[in-house]
Amino acid sequence: MEEVKAYIESGILELYVLGQLSAQECYEVEAMAAKHAEIKAEILAIELAMESYALENAITPSAELENQILSQLSSPTTEKINAEPKIVSLYQGTNDAKIKTLRFALVACLALLVVSVAALISVYSKLNSAHDQIASLSTQRDQFASTVSKLEFTKAGMENRIAMTETDEWATVKLAGVKNSPKAKMLVYWNKNNKNILINYAAMDLPKTDQSHEYQLWALVDGKPVSLGVFSENAKEAVKQMETIEKAQAFAVTIEPMGGSQNPTMEKMIVMGGATI
Repeated sequence: MEEVKAYIESGILELYVLGQLSAQECYEVEAMAAKHAEIKAEILAIELAMESYALENAITPSAELENQILSQLSSPTTEKINAEPKIVSLYQGTNDAKIKTLRFALVACLALLVVSVAALISVYSKLNSAHDQIASLSTQRDQFASTVSKLEFTKAGMENRIAMTETDEWATVKLAGVKNSPKAKMLVYWNKNNKNILINYAAMDLPKTDQSHEYQLWALVDGKPVSLGVFSENAKEAVKQMETIEKAQAFAVTIEPMGGSQNPTMEKMIVMGGATI
């Protein structure tokens, strides 16, 4: 049903009714209409709507337009074409009346055709405008949803940060930027009981990485770096648990290839902080 709804809202049915599609595209629309009753009903509704609009806006042709069309019908070229052979009807009077009636009908049809084309162009323009407005509203909705999601993410991180600072169970270690990234910062939380390590995305400001690199957290244990796992810029949760560790004299973060490295790339270090845990 979602596919049918999206197909109807795409605007292709209006173009089909207006005759603006290629033969292949027309065949595809007709195939979809044969397969889905909703699409067939929508095509009929569009045709009826356009026909109703044309009839409501129909105007009586002016006398000038009528005379112009009649003069073209009676032009010397027409008489010359029909000069040979010339057929004289035995019912000349009746034929003249019929011809006059047909002429008036032709004038009315041409005028109606002009009005119908103008009406169809107007409807098509309004449909395009409506589609543009729907697309704009959809974009605004997505932007609003993204903003709300980001605020909820930040709120969760702040609540977690407050909860950890209000208990003696967690030790907070501040990591500050180094020479290569002086404005960088983040927090590392170490649980004194179960030795868990957590990082808080809401309390983190690190340099951006490309698609082939990510961050790696290190702990300095007895003078040797120990990897505590990798993490990326994008996270679904505000807090991420890293590898547990019994003790550490310092923590640091480096930028490493995806999957991490066995040893830290020192020239890629971005934050570091001393610890007494």
